[in-house]
Amino acid sequence: MQLVVARIGRAHGIKGEVTVEVRTDEPELRLGPGAVLATDPASAGPLTIAAGRVHSGRLLLRFEGVRDRNAAEALRNTLLVAEIDPAERPEDPEEFYDHQLEDLEVVTVDGAVVGRIESVAHLPAQDLLVIRGADGGEVLVPFVSEIVPEIDLDAQRAVVDPPPGLLDEGEPQASPAEGKAGSLEEEAQADPGNPR
Repeated sequence: MQLVVARIGRAHGIKGEVTVEVRTDEPELRLGPGAVLATDPASAGPLTIAAGRVHSGRLLLRFEGVRDRNAAEALRNTLLVAEIDPAERPEDPEEFYDHQLEDLEVVTVDGAVVGRIESVAHLPAQDLLVIRGADGGEVLVPFVSEIVPEIDLDAQRAVVDPPPGLLDEGEPQASPAEGKAGSLEEEAQADPGNPR
């Protein structure tokens, strides 16, 4: 099975290094020197990591055969893909690969069915579970232990304990125009001399 482990960013310096947006919790295992990675688009690879280092909080990689800034910049936005055993699990029992979470049934702590996990969105602030609801709608749930207290891969189930309003449709929100009109009406009532 293939797993996206990073996305190549901009070139760094003039010797072929690139910045990397890491998409794995195990960069030392997946992105270490000597690792051979497939790419998306496939025409850019495979790429073999020659060296890596952290600079100002960012991972920098250098690939075999990529010796200058132009060659490094040509790789920008390329996804790095590792081949993994589908049965493999991260060492930390609280961590999961995206493919392990996809299609899990999602239920609340009370047992109500929410839907199924469609994908995992990796955002800078936090990861979100993208859940396809039973009604066909999409629900975004922050993937943090307070809200997702249990992932049971054997039972193929994720349990969520959402704060009020996260899963509810809630009251329809007024559009900005409706909100503005309401404010003008209130102003006119409060000040009859107001020409509006």
